[in-house]
Amino acid sequence: MTQALRIDFVSDIACPWCAIGLSSLKQALQQLGKEVDAEIVVHPFELNPDMPPEGQALLDYAREKNGSTAAQVAERLAMIRERGASAGFAFATRTHVYNTFDAHRLLHWAGSQGKKLSLKEALLKAYHGLGKDPSNHDVLLEAAQSVGLDATQARRVLESREYADEVRGEVAEFQSMGINSVPSIIFDNRYLVTGGQPADAFVQIIREVLAKRESAPVSQ
Repeated sequence: MTQALRIDFVSDIACPWCAIGLSSLKQALQQLGKEVDAEIVVHPFELNPDMPPEGQALLDYAREKNGSTAAQVAERLAMIRERGASAGFAFATRTHVYNTFDAHRLLHWAGSQGKKLSLKEALLKAYHGLGKDPSNHDVLLEAAQSVGLDATQARRVLESREYADEVRGEVAEFQSMGINSVPSIIFDNRYLVTGGQPADAFVQIIREVLAKRESAPVSQ
């Protein structure tokens, strides 16, 4: 019997592990087939809310954030490319880290159009797969159009400050829950898993979540 399952995916476009995690999660759902009818609901998170509009060179960012050397950054990027390939996501060469706040505002609007997940995937591909700047409005509009969203409406959202409060409020809500790293994935409104897990791990997690639901005592 197919079981419905809600999966809340908290992430930032700037995060490579979010691209890996979402791709792995979709692979897992394909493997599960008719075992589960999943709804993936994406939510915003800002890893770098103070990032300036022009962004920052990746090496400078890594050095300031983690004290990483150029060699360590290269090693980490190679590992990310390898993990991405196993999840079906091809990483391009990225030179900068950018502000993602406008992208999150556009995603919030896309949710009202039923296109939030599609746009999320398009934006992850634009940044991580093609090396584009996700703070650039032309890049955001191109991604919006690619998933069938109206370009005129999307431009109106970007040129305004619409949905700024909603995005900040949602980020603050997840931070108040103790979430401070992404991806953070909540299954069935109660089970939290973090990190870009492999597809096989997600398959096991989902089966365990469904089994726990079946074994839960029935309220009288």
